Amino acid sequence: MSGRSLQASTEGINKAKAALISHSLTQQGLAGELGISRQPITKFFQGKPIDRYIFVTICEKLDLDWEEIVTGLSFPEMETAASISEIEALVQTTREKVFESIYRRCGVMRVLSMEQPMRLEDIYTDVDILERVTSRRRLSVAQLLENVDLPQKRFPGIEVVERDDKLMILGKPGTGKTIFLKWLALLCNWGEWKSASVPIFITLKDFAETRGQPSLLEYIATQWAECGVVTIPVTETLLNQGRGMVLLDGLDAVREGDIERVLREIRQFTARFYRNWLAIATQIASQEYIFEQFTEVEIADFNYQQITDFVSKWFSSQEPEKTANFLNELRANLPLQQLATNPLILTLLCLMFTDKGSFYGQFGEIYQEALDIFLHKWDAQRHIERSPIIQQFSRQQQQDLLAQIARLTWQQSQYFFPKTLIAAQITEYLHHLGNCTTDSETILKSLMESKGLLVEQAVGIYSFAHFAFQQYLAEKNSAS
Repeated sequence: MSGRSLQASTEGINKAKAALISHSLTQQGLAGELGISRQPITKFFQGKPIDRYIFVTICEKLDLDWEEIVTGLSFPEMETAASISEIEALVQTTREKVFESIYRRCGVMRVLSMEQPMRLEDIYTDVDILERVTSRRRLSVAQLLENVDLPQKRFPGIEVVERDDKLMILGKPGTGKTIFLKWLALLCNWGEWKSASVPIFITLKDFAETRGQPSLLEYIATQWAECGVVTIPVTETLLNQGRGMVLLDGLDAVREGDIERVLREIRQFTARFYRNWLAIATQIASQEYIFEQFTEVEIADFNYQQITDFVSKWFSSQEPEKTANFLNELRANLPLQQLATNPLILTLLCLMFTDKGSFYGQFGEIYQEALDIFLHKWDAQRHIERSPIIQQFSRQQQQDLLAQIARLTWQQSQYFFPKTLIAAQITEYLHHLGNCTTDSETILKSLMESKGLLVEQAVGIYSFAHFAFQQYLAEKNSAS
């Protein structure tokens, strides 16, 4: 039997038949839903071998775990020593050919107003992963307040990626999701991690907007062809053998018109090439879709030690004495220290300190520039188009709405607040603008997805991404 074929067990067929009935489908109807011919569906229910991808797709459509449906006889036998040797040689050759491409695309960092890129190995600071995805916790406001000084348990990022081979990496804007994926690609490229695999880094926005709408397999083959690798046959062989280390970055940046196609392509790719290590990075507020085989994890904000490490690396090649000055001023200003836990804002602070040598007298400018980054600049620099729903409001109107929420909650000493409070404030603001056609919950979702200034701290409970933003917006709004 081919290593790419699977067949259902007798018990699995019975489960599939029951699922077919529960979904009110016939075999012909199932074929129509999947857009395939009747033949593989018939073979599936007869317990005959069919293509692995089609087998898994049928199970997913029926909400079944394909590993519980497949017969043990379906799994391919171990490769012979000769074939293993050939695969190892092919991996090594491919790694050598893609090395420069991976380093060129993943080896540098340039964001915000940086005048020139920095080598990632010179600035990279290890990230941590939270014990639980923040927005999945079922906690009350009182419980959140009780635990505000007791942060979640954290694990080194590299430990987590070694533990699971299918990861959905979530995070707020600016927490370093892309940098983390690039670092993993570099480690693989250097042979320091997953050295028996070939690193594959894909920016999903670029993939989605590629002319001709190629499949992920075709897109990877094209990337490798540019490096001198024979196209589809080599790519398919290595992926079938589980020798790809696949990093899919920026699912949240994919345009609305492309997202369903991209999601479908990821699911098909994962089902077909299930033996490969694979990670997807996306903003936490954008995550409404579920990939059954993936473990969801969330990147943590920097702690003080990570801030120190980043700042030390930043100034080491310039003026090392600035490190101590920077950290001294940061310790003296707790709101600023809280903002610095976001790696993107920490980069902004380093850029400003490089130019001005001090934060004193600059706090208002810092807060406003940080707000501008989240409200506009970060997406604009990456040419990301967000939901047209939020784009109907100007940046000033978006800030005014956030300021209204900040003023109310700050005056009432509410650092965590329910969705109903935000929805009421949005409704009031829309009424003030004379816009009564847009639903408040839709606006909240768009604000979270595109701006990241409001975050879900537990199911249905929100806060500002940083209390410093809440205070600044509240006081600025009151003063005006």
